[in-house]
Amino acid sequence: MDKVEHITVATNGINMHVASIGTGPAILFLHGFPELWYSWRHQLLHLSSHGYRCVAPDLRGYGDTDAPESAGQYTGLHVVGDLIGLLESSGIDRVFLVGHDWGAMIAWYLCLLRPDKVRALVNLNVPFMARDPKTINPMEVLRSMYGEDYYACRFQEPAGPGEIEEDFAQVATAKMLRIFFSSFGPNPLTVPKEIGFRGIPDPPCLPLGFSDEDISSYANKFIRKGFTGALNFYRTINQTWDLMAPWIGVRIQVPVKFIIGDQDINYHLPGLKEYILNGGFKKDVPRLEEVVVMGGVAHFPNQARPEEVSEHIFDFFKKLQFSTNNPKANSTTTSFDGNRVSDLAHLHAL
Repeated sequence: MDKVEHITVATNGINMHVASIGTGPAILFLHGFPELWYSWRHQLLHLSSHGYRCVAPDLRGYGDTDAPESAGQYTGLHVVGDLIGLLESSGIDRVFLVGHDWGAMIAWYLCLLRPDKVRALVNLNVPFMARDPKTINPMEVLRSMYGEDYYACRFQEPAGPGEIEEDFAQVATAKMLRIFFSSFGPNPLTVPKEIGFRGIPDPPCLPLGFSDEDISSYANKFIRKGFTGALNFYRTINQTWDLMAPWIGVRIQVPVKFIIGDQDINYHLPGLKEYILNGGFKKDVPRLEEVVVMGGVAHFPNQARPEEVSEHIFDFFKKLQFSTNNPKANSTTTSFDGNRVSDLAHLHAL
C-alpha cells in the first residue's frame, strides 16, 4: 500500500481525504459503513496495475475527511456535491464508478443526478430502488419489517452524541468493527436497547477477508473520528428520500453491472431477490448488463473475495472501454458463481 498517494481536496465546503494510485481512465470507488477508502485496498492495487487511475475518498464524516456537525448535512445530495467537486478539482471529466453499501447508494444518486459524469457503474450489494410516490419513507418500511430494534432504526436516535453513540462508547472500537464486519448476513441485525451493542459477544473469529491489521487500520480512524458522522448517513435517509421527489420516474441510464452475495442481508429482504432477478431491477435500470450473485458471500464481497470482485470490475470496464458496439443492452446476463444464464425473465426458476 506504500504506492498509494494521499491528498486532501477542498470540495463543497469540506476537506476530503482522497487515496489514489495509477494512471489512465479514472475509476472512483465509494465505500460504505463502517468503512473507509481502505475498503478498496485490493481493488486499487489490482485495477491500477491494469492501467486505471484509481481514486478512493473517505466520504464526509469518515476517516480523514471533515465531519460537519449537523446531521442534516449528510444527505445523498450533499455527498454527490462532494464528489462533483472532487472530480472538478482532480481534472476528471467522467469516471468509471464503483460503490458498495452506502457508497452504492451514493453511486446510484450520482448516476441519477449527474449521468454526464459516469461512464459506467459496478455496484455492490445495494440495488437501485426507484422512488415510488405511493410508498412510505424507507425507515417506516424497515420498522414495519423488523421493528424498532433493527440496527438502522436504532441509528435514528438523535445525534449530539445520542444514545447509540453512548452505547458504542462502552464497546472497544476494534470489537465493534468485528461485530459489524461479521454481521449483515441473511438474518437481520437487531439490537434491543436493554442489551445494546455492549451486550453482543465478540465474534469467535475474524470476519472473512479481514486480518487483525485490517481491523486495527479501521479502528485507529474510528477511535479518532468517532461514529457520529457515519451514523448521520442513516439519520438522513428520510430527508434524502424527500429531496429526491423531483426525480420520481427517472431511470438509471448508464451501463451497470451489479454484484451481490447470496448470504447478504439485502438479498434476503422480502421481495428484493425477486425484484433483482425477475425484471423489476432491469425496468428501473434499463442498461443493467450483468447481475452476479456470489455464492457463500455476505455483505462485504470486495474484502471477502477481493480477487474475484476485482476481476468482475476489470472485465466490465474493459469490455465497455474497448467495445465498438452500442453499449445499450437489451438483455441482462446473470452469473451464479460463474454459471451464466441469459434472459432475466427465466431466472426465477433457478
